[in-house]
Amino acid sequence: MNISTKISTMNFKKLYPILFLFLSFNFYAQGEKFKEKREQIKAMKVAFLTSELNLTSSEAEKFWPLYNTFDDKQFELRHQKMKGYFKRMQNDELDKLSEKDAAALLNQIEDSEEDLFNLRKKFIISLKEILPSAKIIKLKKAEEDFNRKLLQQYKDKGLKK
Repeated sequence: MNISTKISTMNFKKLYPILFLFLSFNFYAQGEKFKEKREQIKAMKVAFLTSELNLTSSEAEKFWPLYNTFDDKQFELRHQKMKGYFKRMQNDELDKLSEKDAAALLNQIEDSEEDLFNLRKKFIISLKEILPSAKIIKLKKAEEDFNRKLLQQYKDKGLKK
């Protein structure tokens, strides 16, 4: 793999969370309809993860409260902290940013990304106390599969309009 391919792959991996955030923010802007949609997505995610992870009743009893707390904190970080960033990124605002302001905004975004990383890291440490490592890896894969499936449904719905 050459350097440009590595950089391209790294950039895509960095853009995926941002794409997800923009998609999520689109839902956020819809108020009550968003809350309803979020609950539907959450229910779909629970069903999907349940079928993919095949948790024992003992594991499920410990896993779901931990996962729900993590998911809520992750949502809070993605949507509440980054809400201000998106306001600055709308319309012509990006073109009006000075280099100093752009650098400050980039630092804020990086800090939020680091907070998300640290949250996930703490979550995984907690998971290790209740699940075998193989199931934690399955969880990561199941979350990615679910997000891909959700994104595909969103795309398909957009094409039908």
